[in-house]
Parts: sequence; structure tokens; C-alpha cells
Amino acid sequence: MNILLQRIIDKAIHTGNLTVTGPNGATRTYGDGTGDKVHMVIHTKRAERAIALHPSLAIPEAFMEQELDFVEGDVLSFLHLIYQNLGISWTDSSWGKLLNSARLAFRPLQQLNTTRRSKKNVEHHYDLSGALYKLFLDDDMQYSCAYFERPDMTLEEAQLAKKRHIAAKLRIKPGQSVLDIGCGWGGLGLYIAKTFESEVLGVTLSHEQHQVATERAQAAGLDRNVHFEIRDYRDLSERFDRIVSVGMFEHVGITQYQTFFDKCATLLKPDGVMLLHTIGRTAPPTTTNAFIRKHIFPGGYIPALSEMMPAIEKSGLAVTDVEILRLHYAETLKHWRERFLANRDKVKDIYDERFCRMWEFYLCGSEASFRWQDLVNFQVQLTRKNDVLPMTRDYISKCEKTLEMHEMAHGKAVAQDQPANGTKARPKTSRNGRVSDGK
Repeated sequence: MNILLQRIIDKAIHTGNLTVTGPNGATRTYGDGTGDKVHMVIHTKRAERAIALHPSLAIPEAFMEQELDFVEGDVLSFLHLIYQNLGISWTDSSWGKLLNSARLAFRPLQQLNTTRRSKKNVEHHYDLSGALYKLFLDDDMQYSCAYFERPDMTLEEAQLAKKRHIAAKLRIKPGQSVLDIGCGWGGLGLYIAKTFESEVLGVTLSHEQHQVATERAQAAGLDRNVHFEIRDYRDLSERFDRIVSVGMFEHVGITQYQTFFDKCATLLKPDGVMLLHTIGRTAPPTTTNAFIRKHIFPGGYIPALSEMMPAIEKSGLAVTDVEILRLHYAETLKHWRERFLANRDKVKDIYDERFCRMWEFYLCGSEASFRWQDLVNFQVQLTRKNDVLPMTRDYISKCEKTLEMHEMAHGKAVAQDQPANGTKARPKTSRNGRVSDGK
């Protein structure tokens, strides 16, 4: 085995049970022998050299190219073992701090998300075949962190609870105008339009998502209330009572934070409310994982709160509430990973073995980062005036309970009259079944 790689593993792995077989057939075991055994086989010298030089990129790439396999354990158990040894952040080490500082210097170049580049980045991930996402997402095609009020919730139940939670924090009143920045396949916009009889504009840069969302609005009879458009948020000029953005801020890029919040401040009416739902990190600022940046989300970045707050303060928006969702995304990703692997042959029919391996590593790596590293979800509530919302948070739970009772009364059919997965439409909710703002 490559001498440099041996030394790196010797220094990094102190606990656990890792066996590595190199391309020459030589096998070495690392750790103290505790826990489940993980056996990694490296098939080529090229992969062995690459892993020694840049393991966070080369290991997933070697796995993609079938130059690396796990004959005992799997990707998730391997990452668990690695993170157990590295601790909460690999940047705690002297070498990690030095390398991170060097990468931070180049971060702005990796996140120059101009209008044109943002569109290309979105197309890279979100314009993949809709059939792919239907194989592992919930019925409503929610591609963001669910909200597990109870550990025994199904994915569908937790995603519905997420929509309730967000709607309650927005404190929407019937008939208000709502902007959904990065609307995905339309599920949240449809939910809001149906539940509150609001006028909703959803914007996206994905042609695939726009088409599906528009078809769903028409099928549900909501196309008079909700409209989906292919537009960059920077091109908007209308003003709205409420603004919501779920799972989009991760694609804005650090160089565009001020632009994003300045624009939201101009789009939000003086007595308006905004809710930003984004992946975040509890550790200090760093850079995007090389594998994720190259193969999954080009131009993407997961912020620390310390990076978001200065831009918010300068925009004139006021932070009225911050909630940290811990482990909710780990559980969401577990559901996605299990569904993806259960449908792996169908994914392979759409793409190929390389794609299946790439996405398996992506889903496992993401779950591991939320479960054992520093990734969480932020829900940041924003207003332009500090007297727009009640002084206590009681209104949130009251509204959630009202929404849940409404959903139960209508068979949980609210805004899911036409599921994104193409199954038979459910009966529509009556127009007089709207929900108040939970006062």
C-alpha cells in the first residue's frame, strides 16, 4: 500500500475497526477493534495515490468509478468511523486549520453566482429527470429538511408538519400575497394557496420544477391563486405581505448574501414577515466539500449564522426568531437514502451505475454530516418592524394545532390534491375550509 496513505490512516484512525486492502492485495487493519467492521478495498494505484493527496474528493470519486468498494460495512458506516476519529470538525487539527485557511482564500471564486451562472448551477442538479426524485422523495416532492414532531413519523407526515411549521411562523392571513423564492416542485406554494386562499408567486430557475409545479396548480384548480415562474429573485420588483424561501439560500453563495437580503427587504411590505429555511453549520465558516461542489451542487455553500447576520443587519431587516433544527435533516436523509437504495435498479435504468454510486455517496455523506458533524437547519424569521408579530412564540404552536385539525378534517388533502408523484388526485378541499392565522 502507498506509504503516504498508510501514514495518514495510522495517524487518523485510533478507534473503530477499519481494514484497508490495497491494489497489490496487501491488507492492513486500523483502530482498536471496537464497533462494526468496515473493510475498504482500493482496486487501483491511481485511486490509492489520489486518496492520499485529497481523500475528501478522491474517496467518493473512486467509489463512483468502481475503483473502491466496501466488502464489509458500507459508505455510511465508513463515514461514521471516520467522523468518530476526526471529532466534530477536522479543522480542529493544525493541518486542518492551515488547509482550511488556504481554501477560504479561494472561496469567493467558487461562489461567483451571477444570474447566468446560478441558472447553470440549478440545471446541474434540479433539472435531472423528475422520475429520479419521485423514487425517493415524499408524495409532495419536498426536497428539504422535514420536521419530525415525533420520532415515529413517516416521511410524508414529517414533510406536512414542516409546511405547517413554516406557515405558522409566517402568520399568514387569508388573502395575503406570498412570494416563494426557490419554490421547488410547488408543494409549499400550493399548501399556502389552498389553506389560506393566498395569492402565491413561486419562482425557480429549474425548467423541470416549473413545469411540474404549474401542472400541479392546474390539476388542483389553484392556478388562479398560485403562479409559478422561471425568474431570478434579483429580477423581481413586486412587493409581498409574506416571503418564504426553503432550501434555496444554500445556492446563493457568500458573495451574494448582501444582494439577497437587500432584495428581500425591498420586496417585503412594511408590515410583512419573511421566513428563511436553510441548511447551516454550528462551526465557524469554512468551504464547500470538494465532492459536493464538483459533482452535486456547484456554486453551493452552507453558511454559519455569523456569515448571514451582518448582511441581514445591513439590509434593514430585523431578526425576530431563530430556530435550530437539529437531527431533523439526518432523519429526512435516512428516509431518502433508504428509498433511493430500495429503488436503486430503477435509478440505474434512468442513468447508470456511476450515477447510482455518486448519489449513494451524496446521500450517505449528507446524512453523516447532519448526524455526526456540524450541519443543522436554520429557520430565521425576519420583519421590517419589531411590532408585527406577538411578543411570545405561543402563536406558532396554536396555529400549528389549528392547521393540523384542518388537515384531519379534510383527510390531509390540503394542497396535495394532485401529488407530484403522479398518483390519483385526492378530493379537493372546499373553498370555505380556509384557515385563519391562528389568533
